[in-house]
Amino acid sequence: MILNNLKLGVEVVGAHNLLPKDGQGSSSSFVELYFDGQRFRTTIKEKDLSPVWNETFYFNVSNPSNLHMLALDAYVYNNIRATQSRSFLGKITINGTSFVPYSDAVVLHYPLEKRSIFSRVRGELGLKVYVIDDPSIKSSTPISTADDSQVHSHSAQTPAPKIPRSEVRHTFHHLPNPNHPQQQQQQQEAPAVPVPHQGARYVPDAMKVPEPQPRPQLVRMHSATMAQPVDYALKETSPFLGGGRVVGGRVIRTDRMSGCTYDLVEKMHFLFVRVVKARELPAMDITGSVDPYVEVRIGNYKGITKHIEKNQNPMWNVVFAFSRERMQASVLEVVVKDKDLVKDDFVGLCRFDLNEVPMRVPPDSPLAPEWYRLADKKGEKIKGELMLAVWIGTQADEAYPDAWHSDAALSVDTAASTLIRSKVYHAPRLWYVRVNVVEAQDLVPTEKTRFPDAYVKAQIGNQVLKTKPVQARTFNPLWNEDLLFVAAEPFEDNLVLTVEDRVAPGKDEIIGRVIIPLSMVEKRADDRMIHSRWFNLEKPVAVDIDQLKKEKFSSRLHLRVCLDGGYHVLDESTHYSSDLRPTAKQLWRPPIGVLELGVLNAVGLHPMKTRDGKGTSDTYCVAKYGHKWIRTRTIVDNLCPKYNEQYTWEVFDPATVLTVGVFDNSQLGEKGPNGTKDLKVGKVRIRISTLETGRVYTHSYPLLVLHPTGVKKMGELHLAIRFTCTSFANMLYKYSRPLLPKMHYVRPFTVMQLDMLRHQAVNIVAMRLGRAEPPLRKEVVEYMSDVDSHLWSMRRSKANFFRLMSIFTGLFAAGRWFGDICMWKNPITTVLVHILFLMLVSFPELILPTVFLYMFLIGVWNYRYRPRYPPHMNTKLSQAESVHPDELDEEFDTFPTSRSPELVRMRYDRLRSVAGRIQTVVGDIATQGERLQSLLSWRDPRATALFVTFCLIVALALYVTPFQVIAALIGIYMMRHPRFRHRLPSVPVSFFRRLPARTDSML
Repeated sequence: MILNNLKLGVEVVGAHNLLPKDGQGSSSSFVELYFDGQRFRTTIKEKDLSPVWNETFYFNVSNPSNLHMLALDAYVYNNIRATQSRSFLGKITINGTSFVPYSDAVVLHYPLEKRSIFSRVRGELGLKVYVIDDPSIKSSTPISTADDSQVHSHSAQTPAPKIPRSEVRHTFHHLPNPNHPQQQQQQQEAPAVPVPHQGARYVPDAMKVPEPQPRPQLVRMHSATMAQPVDYALKETSPFLGGGRVVGGRVIRTDRMSGCTYDLVEKMHFLFVRVVKARELPAMDITGSVDPYVEVRIGNYKGITKHIEKNQNPMWNVVFAFSRERMQASVLEVVVKDKDLVKDDFVGLCRFDLNEVPMRVPPDSPLAPEWYRLADKKGEKIKGELMLAVWIGTQADEAYPDAWHSDAALSVDTAASTLIRSKVYHAPRLWYVRVNVVEAQDLVPTEKTRFPDAYVKAQIGNQVLKTKPVQARTFNPLWNEDLLFVAAEPFEDNLVLTVEDRVAPGKDEIIGRVIIPLSMVEKRADDRMIHSRWFNLEKPVAVDIDQLKKEKFSSRLHLRVCLDGGYHVLDESTHYSSDLRPTAKQLWRPPIGVLELGVLNAVGLHPMKTRDGKGTSDTYCVAKYGHKWIRTRTIVDNLCPKYNEQYTWEVFDPATVLTVGVFDNSQLGEKGPNGTKDLKVGKVRIRISTLETGRVYTHSYPLLVLHPTGVKKMGELHLAIRFTCTSFANMLYKYSRPLLPKMHYVRPFTVMQLDMLRHQAVNIVAMRLGRAEPPLRKEVVEYMSDVDSHLWSMRRSKANFFRLMSIFTGLFAAGRWFGDICMWKNPITTVLVHILFLMLVSFPELILPTVFLYMFLIGVWNYRYRPRYPPHMNTKLSQAESVHPDELDEEFDTFPTSRSPELVRMRYDRLRSVAGRIQTVVGDIATQGERLQSLLSWRDPRATALFVTFCLIVALALYVTPFQVIAALIGIYMMRHPRFRHRLPSVPVSFFRRLPARTDSML
């Protein structure tokens, strides 16, 4: 958005259920708005507790760069005419981070807040807030201080224009590590350098030779009963990142010259060659022209530009990058050739000694290209010049993302080079489309002698839903059904509703059709009522015009249609969600931190294809978090690829999961066993809440995949991860908020609706990302989103059952211990238990304080044994080691099954569907128990710290408070009046649902 003439538009729609203040059960209310030193006021609505204003005001924004730091305050007052004064009815405050462009603005009803602890307020205020830069809009006239004695309107009547939505560019900024003294010195001495909004982020090169890497250390994830083979275990490493070694989660700098903030990848040298253009090339053809192209050669590596037909002054502007560690020559040759049908002709060349090539380290400016005179094979100068720039740089170079890479594109032609480059993708913003089909009026069936058996079919793209048929003895059928769809911005499909008549079994006739563009559908961010509309049905075929003139009435359809932006559109498994924000940007909160991922390398990959008689792989990595997907470059013909690419995400909720997958590129010529589908090698999941802030996690993750023959290790993926918190208070506040947006609890969906909507959302995301260049293919999106996690599997059911049983092992152990006490197996322990029991019976007020104090001591004791590494896949927990071959055949069977006759197939599919739901229920029960265990296990260090502190405070409070008082308060709270109950989950429930479970370790 252009920041000139920027204004903040505020549309005061109305209020609801205000508090009466005039002593007669009503109020005469008005609204005052405050923003950036300006103040506006609406008209007064006399004697109305639910007033409607629909007045629009425009504020000037003095400094657009500080817009996110400002806030809009809205105060609702009651006008007291007798005394020319006013009384307070409530207020709201909207932070600048919630302001959105006009195209994204929706009406949102904010609950009124108290001005002080003694204020008494109720009700809601409906506002539509947006920023706009239309120069034709004039700002409203603000209210001066002298106008306070008179309450009148200063509403600007300028209508809100319909402007096209501008492209919103997401910026992901890197947060420097404050523990690095080199970064602190650089921040003091040098001005800030803007960071690009997308792309890989890297560490500049260091000239020292790194010392040998230490042997990776195995780390244990679970108890001894859940131990798995050493080959499947997580390994902690200590690599050189950013000129320093990672020791204990911190980067210990060994290279003082390396002061860059890109410190989560290893250093890599590249020889960059930029071929810009040529001039005055000699004619090589009979026609007196030349078809030139450039071949860049160093040792066994070469890169070729496209040839340009009949041009003696061609322009290419192509960059080649050669990995320095794989070079086997000291001379670079840049050869210009003439494209020919039989054999290409030599035109001229330029030679460069690599020892004389300059080194460039950002933020130095790019190296300026120069004109070089062409020479023949003997070294003598000939006609023609070539503009080149040759330098040695690192991954931090601006030319790196779009360069042709020798380590990635060996044996790959120029046409396929676009399929192997690293890219950043942004998934589309998804909306739920709610269509409430109310009724139809004056339907005209084909047969005039019968009443229609009518139903409505709604369609958006490939999504089709139908209402139930209504067999009523009338031409005005009533349905009142909700149909739900998923749509993505920009909206490309229309909503098509067709009224059909079922004239016979299997035979339907169309009565009429309505087409509604989604761009014209109203958006909402809460559960306010949407106004219904009547739509005239259009005839599907041409009819007689004279007959239409005779007809007095036309058929109509009564609808309520809206885009629900108050929900989070689930497009991935709920257990591994990477984003929980609602669709409406007005409901977004500021980020709580920054997540940085360094994809270092992979080792020991399993060959996925055969090339030149040997097994090989062309692998790339995909990482998904929130709306941002990243894809590293493809390393061709390498079973131990080195990526060394770094990416950054903003974190809005700690209860989210980062997913990193490795795939084999099947688009480079050879077809794999599954055709042209990219093959999955394995993936890793990392929950943000299990990471300590500021620590660098460097681990080698085993890539475990379940095959029809059993679990198989496909290699290891080496990652570096750091989560940096920008607002610790906001992060702790998140633990008290509901996991999903408010609308999921106010108007929840059924389980069947969620499954259907999630399936449609994944298809839409896969379709949009598949249209990018290079495309992110559908099989990749489905694997990263766990589309098959809800299907029946005997292995998963057994794993969830044993998870549930392990939760009760502590209860069983306590029962056995109590049995031993009763049997006097240890007399001393039994006597002490009797004394404790008699003491608690004599002083019952000590029971609860003792329990909470005991949990506090357990939590403090477990702090020294807290996990210091992220979770990873566990084969024993997943029951992947002892699974029966027949169960694996069932798990990898198609759905519906193809291994039985028709009758058995129907029963088998029904059994799998029911068993899948039972499996989910058992897994959810196990998840709740595991969350109880994580209260004191420090799996989530911030949650455990909060709970342990709460236990200490409660223990101290209960020691000084009589037990009878506590029991009375608890009883009164449990039996409280419905007026004091809320539909949103309470703070303890929200805190509990955010705790991590062992679902992250499930295969």
